[in-house]
Amino acid sequence: MFKKKELENTTMENSYGQETNLIIAGTKLLGDLVTDHNIHIEGEIQGNITCKGKVTIGVAGRVKGNLNCLTCEIYGKIDGEIKVDDLLTLKETSRIHGNIETLKLKIDEGSFFEGSCKMSSALPDMSNMSELEMNEE
Repeated sequence: MFKKKELENTTMENSYGQETNLIIAGTKLLGDLVTDHNIHIEGEIQGNITCKGKVTIGVAGRVKGNLNCLTCEIYGKIDGEIKVDDLLTLKETSRIHGNIETLKLKIDEGSFFEGSCKMSSALPDMSNMSELEMNEE
């Protein structure tokens, strides 16, 4: 059905060697997207995105829906709630309309963000603390 060359062109490799899904400019996806792999979006998605890897929204990328992922780099536009387990980077061309929840946040000069931001912290391991030490904090 597909030639090997065509299959190879449907994915990209990132610097970690994990395959990356690519939604190219001119593509419009209606519905939720769930993936265990990285995703690079240059097209338009109307729906929620759940990704166990890195999500990159390119300059031409547009997302209208909620985003939940491990790490994220945004150059384009997103209208929706963003929850990132590790690092969220808003590049100078990014336009965000919605609330953010993340562990780490990097905002480049020129980016636009409208909403609230909740920075979660990595909780220390409490299993080795005595009850007395916990009460002192």
